Parts: sequence; C-alpha cells; structure tokens
Amino acid sequence: MSVIVIQFITLDGFVSDPDGAGGTPTGGWMFRHGPEAVAGDKFRLGGTLDDGVLLLGRTTWQLFSRLWPGREDSFSARMNAAAKLVATRTLTDTSAWQNSRIVDGDLVDAVKREQRDVIVAGSLSVVHALMAEDLVDEYRLLTFPSILGTGERLFPVGSPPADLECLSAEASGAAVLARYRKAAR
Repeated sequence: MSVIVIQFITLDGFVSDPDGAGGTPTGGWMFRHGPEAVAGDKFRLGGTLDDGVLLLGRTTWQLFSRLWPGREDSFSARMNAAAKLVATRTLTDTSAWQNSRIVDGDLVDAVKREQRDVIVAGSLSVVHALMAEDLVDEYRLLTFPSILGTGERLFPVGSPPADLECLSAEASGAAVLARYRKAAR
C-alpha cells in the first residue's frame, strides 16, 4: 500500500483555490493556462485509480460530487467507479457520488489499515495530517507557472524536513507534472 498525494500547485508552492471554487481573490489560477494541463488523467493514475481508493476531505468531496457524476468521458467513468473515502466530522450522507463512504474512526488509523493504494486529491487538511505522521509515499505535483504570493502551502512553514527522489518530470500544457517519492533511507 502506498499513499499518493496529487496536487495542483503554483511555482511558489501554493495550492489554494486552483479552480476558483473557493472564491478567493487569486483563485482559478490553473484555468488561466488553458485546458491542456487539466484534461483527462493528468496525474497519470491509470490502474492505481481502478485498484486503489480516493481519500478526500469533506470540502473536496462535496466539490467533486457535483462535478464528476455528470461527466461521461473515459477518465470521468474511472473517477466515478473508484472507491472513495471521505474524511469528515460533519457530513453524514455520501449518496451523491457512487462508491463513497465516510472514514470509519481516526483518519490516520484508517489509512494505516487500508490495503489498497490511497490517492489523496486536494484535501489539504487530510494531506497535512498524513504528512505529520510520515505516511505520504509519493507526491504527484502539477506545477503551474503562476506566482500567488499568498494562500495555503502544500509544505507549510515549520514542516519537518524531508528528502524526496524525483521519479519523473514532464510537460503537461503550460504545467509540469513531477513525481516525487520518499528518498531511500
């Protein structure tokens, strides 16, 4: 089992409001560079999406549950068919998006018990909780040539140091998809 974090990120390390759904003054930055970087399986998840489980925080799940079910392309079909875990303290009904269920008990314990690969999309509070427990095995970052100067960071000030190994980097429209994993110890 691996924990894979996928994130849209700016050149200066911010992940806040990439699609503008949050209504922030700097939101929507990923769409300013055209659709090429965000269409289809942009994070190269492939079979991991079929055999693994998506882990989403409540806010991301609610956004995705409005976006994905109405889409009919092949990648959307994979997203809709994927198993989904929702980390929430307030949501009680996940019927809006098929194959979704609420994380049972403690988030960290649930991830440690999981037998499948866990893909964390967006969901910064979930990512930070898993980072704090050193549970993230891989980061797939789609970096856009935008500088926000403000917002929430993937790696906040005060994060513990970590060494990562670059597995690959490739252009994706105006963005760059880079894959990093924990460096061998």
